[in-house]
Amino acid sequence: MRAALTATRFSSFRPLRHRQFALVWSAALVSNIGSWMQTIAVGVLVTELTHKAGWAGLVAAAAFLPIGVLSPIGGALADRVERRRFLILTTIGETAFATGLVIAYATGHATPIVVAAMAFGGGAMAALGFPCYQAMLPDLVGKEDLLAAVSLSAAQFNFGRVIGPVLAGVVIKFGGYSWAFGINAASFAATIIALTLIRVPSPMTTGDATLWHRIVEGVRIAKAEPGCRTALTVGAIMAICASPFIALIPAVARLIFHGGSGTTALFVTAQGVGAVCGALAIAPLADRFGRQRMLVMNLGLLPAALVLYGIAPNTACATAALVLVGATYIGVFSGLSVVLQLRAPSEYRGRVLSLWFVVVGVVYPVGAVIQGRIGDAFGLRWVTAGGAVLMTAGVVLFALLRPGRLRTLDDLPASDAPREA
Repeated sequence: MRAALTATRFSSFRPLRHRQFALVWSAALVSNIGSWMQTIAVGVLVTELTHKAGWAGLVAAAAFLPIGVLSPIGGALADRVERRRFLILTTIGETAFATGLVIAYATGHATPIVVAAMAFGGGAMAALGFPCYQAMLPDLVGKEDLLAAVSLSAAQFNFGRVIGPVLAGVVIKFGGYSWAFGINAASFAATIIALTLIRVPSPMTTGDATLWHRIVEGVRIAKAEPGCRTALTVGAIMAICASPFIALIPAVARLIFHGGSGTTALFVTAQGVGAVCGALAIAPLADRFGRQRMLVMNLGLLPAALVLYGIAPNTACATAALVLVGATYIGVFSGLSVVLQLRAPSEYRGRVLSLWFVVVGVVYPVGAVIQGRIGDAFGLRWVTAGGAVLMTAGVVLFALLRPGRLRTLDDLPASDAPREA
């Protein structure tokens, strides 16, 4: 019994015993720290230039919108091309756009439009590469450690969110925005080096279908699988109602709590701390209580945490609330992503996962722009708490209109998912 409890407690770290996953995971952590430095720097810079929450939302939308538009193409390519090499190419592209931000700021051309354009270009490269990374995970760790690998990847991403904002605050204060952008550009080298040191099998191609036909096949498979369909629907509700709080953190820090880059970094770090703790708890809690039950619980707790954040009277309370928001948000986000990982047939995995990035990349930025505009007109507190209430109403309405659908967010293995007729 003691051995079983110990194994459950440390199940989140099992994927690191796989050398290739450990290499990619470590490199991605370095890169994500740089990316979060740039995210904070961009949000603070644009807010300082415009003093508008709407611009903060617009720049965040520019970075994420390509994910929704181009991820289906990336997903189709992930099921056809050599994933490792393609991911190297997209990482080089991200490096180029991060370097462009350095040049733009150093030469005095970092207007909000230029910053948004560079963010859009970097987002486009990431959109093409994300499905490849996700589709590679089962090849790096094996099916038995997939849930823990997805959770550990989420922890890595959010640990970067913890470290990156802290470094951003220091670097912006003592070095300026150019240094923050430059460090991000250099951080991509870690990912490129790691990808040159691993080997993964090429995907199994299914005929000579056109790119468009392959994308349509992925949509058809996702619609045919109840768990995938439910995960994408619930994800869309979360993306438009709850997720925009991420883009609006710089505006909340400056316009409500009258802080600067330090307050923004504190808030993003608090969210990241909560997300890391939540992500590391996912695998052991799922082993003990069941992933579907844990996911539904987080769907109820996330809106409550957001309401606490929205009504927080001071910086300390907002920081504490963001820890809870981070933990519950990553519980929902990772839980829905794992549903797609486990239920999607292996030969369609990249395309099905690309639809998740469509939800993240289209619905979230649209929600960020809308909530930013509403926040300018009626107040950011109201829009944050109101979005949380709408998320609860949306999930409850979905459960009433589609009885039993939330139960499809279970542990059905990918081998049992339906294939194309």
